[in-house]
Amino acid sequence: MAIGLGEEHRALRESVTGWATRNISPEILRAAVQAEEETVPGFWASLAAQGLLGLHLPEEYGGSGYGLLETVVVVEALGERVAPGPFLPTVLASAAILASDGKARADLLPGLADGTLTGAVALTGSLTGTREEDGTLTVGGVVEPVLGGGLADILVLPAATDEGSVWVALDASTVTVTQVRALDLTRGVARIEAGAVAVPPGRVLDGLRSERVRDLAAILLGAEAAGVASWCVRAAAEYARGRVQFGRPIGQFQGVKHKAARMLVALEQARATVWDAVRAARAAGENAVGENAAGGNTAGENTAGVGVAVQAVENAATGTSGEAVARSAEVGVAVQAVEEDGWEAVYAAAVAGVVAPDAAVGCARDAIQIFGGIGYTYEHDAHLYYRRALSLRALLGPSAGWADTVATLALDGVRPKMELDLPEEAAGLRERVRAEVAGFARLEGREQRRALAEAGYVMPHLPRPWGREATPLEQVLMHQELRAARVKPPQMIIGAWVVPSMVAYGTPEQQERFLPRTLSGEMIWCQLFSEPGAGSDLASLQTRAERVEGGWRLNGQKVWTSIAHLAEWAICLARTSSTGSKHEGITYFLVDMKAPGVTVRPLTEMTGESLFNQVFLDDVFVPDELVVGQVGDGWRVARNTLSNERILLSSGSGGTGASIRDLLGLVGRLGRDLTAVERQDLAAVLCEGHSIDALGLRVTLRQLSGAEPGADGSVRKLLSTSHAQHVAECAVGLLGTTAVVAADLTLGDAGYWNRAILATRAMTIYGGTTEVQLNIIGERMLGLPRDPEPGR
Repeated sequence: MAIGLGEEHRALRESVTGWATRNISPEILRAAVQAEEETVPGFWASLAAQGLLGLHLPEEYGGSGYGLLETVVVVEALGERVAPGPFLPTVLASAAILASDGKARADLLPGLADGTLTGAVALTGSLTGTREEDGTLTVGGVVEPVLGGGLADILVLPAATDEGSVWVALDASTVTVTQVRALDLTRGVARIEAGAVAVPPGRVLDGLRSERVRDLAAILLGAEAAGVASWCVRAAAEYARGRVQFGRPIGQFQGVKHKAARMLVALEQARATVWDAVRAARAAGENAVGENAAGGNTAGENTAGVGVAVQAVENAATGTSGEAVARSAEVGVAVQAVEEDGWEAVYAAAVAGVVAPDAAVGCARDAIQIFGGIGYTYEHDAHLYYRRALSLRALLGPSAGWADTVATLALDGVRPKMELDLPEEAAGLRERVRAEVAGFARLEGREQRRALAEAGYVMPHLPRPWGREATPLEQVLMHQELRAARVKPPQMIIGAWVVPSMVAYGTPEQQERFLPRTLSGEMIWCQLFSEPGAGSDLASLQTRAERVEGGWRLNGQKVWTSIAHLAEWAICLARTSSTGSKHEGITYFLVDMKAPGVTVRPLTEMTGESLFNQVFLDDVFVPDELVVGQVGDGWRVARNTLSNERILLSSGSGGTGASIRDLLGLVGRLGRDLTAVERQDLAAVLCEGHSIDALGLRVTLRQLSGAEPGADGSVRKLLSTSHAQHVAECAVGLLGTTAVVAADLTLGDAGYWNRAILATRAMTIYGGTTEVQLNIIGERMLGLPRDPEPGR
């Protein structure tokens, strides 16, 4: 996986990776480490010749006419090689200049695009400027540290004037540049000192705001952070697969496996949030009004829409959390002045500013831990990536500042939308779907639910007649149009796990008997899988099925069975043979919950409610026609059920009400300002939720293109199960001492959220525990060795 999703982006990434493998050798990296002073690397001319410096620039300025996403793809790929040199500072400088008005674009962008000029941008500090009578701006002062400043020909610097903050593009020859010893050993920083430099009007970057530069930096530095994290994840996993300790690969130990899996989770969150920040920037640029907002980018993916809030947003992002709280009112005013898509771009960039740098630092830190002693040596490359990650985070400013911007925007009503850019053929298809949905909207109750089921709208991806063999695009349109018409599909609950398995493995008679009423929500199901001694390890189940005339007798005990007290039917796993492996000899049955010998006893949960049950099976007869699939091959059918279960359980809050919307509603009712600590806690939950949404959108886009969800899907499942817990924990923390009341929905906010914090504890257990999910990610996504069989 990578930030770019399309085939063209994968091809671009592969091309850049191949070039980097050939041109950025370990010897070149070590030469950069040992150099007393940073110099332009020998591969610079070759890199420039690839046309990579101008991917995001319009053709009229010497670029390729693509967009910021293409440049982000390249930045990520080069970040995986911890590439030395001025590539990142130069593309950041050209993106900033592109976001301005005036003559500087035509004068400077062609040179920055072909590599004859290099650039750098100051992300901290400011010069001072005075406007002369002839319009010339005289600037002076010191800014540091400037990434790549020691190699730059063009320096993009801020200056504080009586008219406000302005940006200028100075020739490096007009200032004093001093290279500073940097933490990053492969790329330098510099101190820039200007002494009364006269800046002609053509070099004043009119229309360029500081927050635009900051948000562009969040995207581009975030992309490199994702590249750093990517190398760390891949290298650590490769090492864990081959390094043997105590007689087995260290990747087989769960402590290492789970650490590596968590690294992959952080990496995919970083990729998703940077990708989404580019997506939001493109939307803001395309919908902005005026030449200045459009930024002159003819490629349709301009950068000027990034960060179109006024200066107060930047203040919140760059200050300490305490200072940012004091400026909340300013940011609130700023939000009012921003176009809808504009503030979404600000929000998305701020999330990337939180997530991506922290992911790089965390992955590099954990990679060193997995490498062990060798990873701590100067000769190993791990510390180069750790240094690069730490430097990127430092340059962007404290995560707390970006997080406070996220909190401020959310509290002022910013609600980012995750909308798809659908292909042209969607228009005609949408009209047909809309007409069908209008027909459903005229119906009510059971009649409406049955009509939806008969038309294949409940699970449209299934084959006819149970679905409509809908393409991913058609599924998206159906979902959108049903939501727009406020038509709710039937709530199948456990039945949603039953249907796909029965479609795949059921007999025609079973399908005709059970699927119509299940799809319409009229038949309630439960799942008899877990047992007191076999929770996630279903292959160890002990419920027995004995062959009798005409069918089977089932004996055993099941536990954690949701809504068994309401269910008409159950899907049940029972052992029909003890020979072979533990996965063999299991059969998948359909059990009538009213049959003689079925006893349901409620289990009282920590909430005091009884959603779960124990179910006892005492000589329960199940006829042959209620066996799904082949006798002894029930594990195959069960895997189909479980895969659908985990997808559905990860798609929401599980009925707990622990959602971001509910949390923000609580904040609005508190009647007080949040403390700095509370704002950070809120922002953490907001960023996690945003990353989950971005991952979900990426999964959908991959499916629309005909590809498998990949790591995005697995990571989203894992994050979703714990997200509602984090939301509830944040809410209860905000309630303070009022949270001592009972977990009772009748007791207002405190009772509501106390119930939620108790109820959500189940979400990381049922449907496969977090630890099992980490095993799956480690083994299937990273190729780490499977856990050894017991006794081996």
